[in-house]
Amino acid sequence: MTWTLPNVLTVLRLLAVPFLGAVFVVAGNTSAGRWTALALFVAASLTDIADGWIARRRNQCTEFGALIDPIADKALMATALICLSADDLLSWWATALILAREAGVTALRLAVLHRGVIPASRGGKVKTVAQTTMIVLALAAPGWTGVLAAVVTVTVCWTVVTGLDYGVKALALTRSRASSLPPSAGPRWLLRR
Repeated sequence: MTWTLPNVLTVLRLLAVPFLGAVFVVAGNTSAGRWTALALFVAASLTDIADGWIARRRNQCTEFGALIDPIADKALMATALICLSADDLLSWWATALILAREAGVTALRLAVLHRGVIPASRGGKVKTVAQTTMIVLALAAPGWTGVLAAVVTVTVCWTVVTGLDYGVKALALTRSRASSLPPSAGPRWLLRR
């Protein structure tokens, strides 16, 4: 691993995940626990913005960062969602749909990796912002149920829509790569699957 500043920030975000979970377990049902969890979550989320910006600006994009960054993001989000639902601050149906979408998109990306990479879309970035906003709102104003319910509904709908978009992109990538194979390579390619 190359110890660049972006990679250090990504590792710090990953290391924040068990602390976030511990805060929820120990004091998640108290006001002090929620505010501590909120501070940890926001700080970790800011490292996600910072590491990508610094990596691009300083030309410090690495394979390690490309591998660990999405793992850290998903671990942070999944931990927050599961803990919020366990503390009855967020509906389990929302957590289940969001986590199912994330697992599905990850599996899809891995399945088509030998054909090409599906890059993060703008919709996916908006989805991350929406999920982060939802988590911050659930922690900061847990009793604000009307607004929170609306934010949860919009966030889950957008999460599902962007997941379907990745499915369409994966199908298009599969079809375009398959049609670009020379005729003689077709049967051998099928056998390799």
